[in-house]
Amino acid sequence: MVDLFFIGVLLLVAYYWSSSMKAREIAFTATVNHCRKMNLLLLDDYVALNAQWLKKDEYGVTKVWRSFQFEFSSTGDERYQGKIIMLGEKILSIQLDPYRIQE
Repeated sequence: MVDLFFIGVLLLVAYYWSSSMKAREIAFTATVNHCRKMNLLLLDDYVALNAQWLKKDEYGVTKVWRSFQFEFSSTGDERYQGKIIMLGEKILSIQLDPYRIQE
């Protein structure tokens, strides 16, 4: 019986890890595409998990809410912060700090 418990815990950990990696990949791809569209440079080529918890979607289904942060530049000289918010595998928003527009 103890073996089944540990196998169950291992399966839950593996599922959570897989889900987290998939969400991070989706967030990274969306961030890269958004930066390209806005003519910005994504710095360090990463998104970092900032916060997460459980939240219900519009249908009442509980999903993992995640916030990722990243840094970008508009001119190559400054660093600005950005944030991408996800619920499950869905992008809710991409927020950028005010930044200097290159002329």
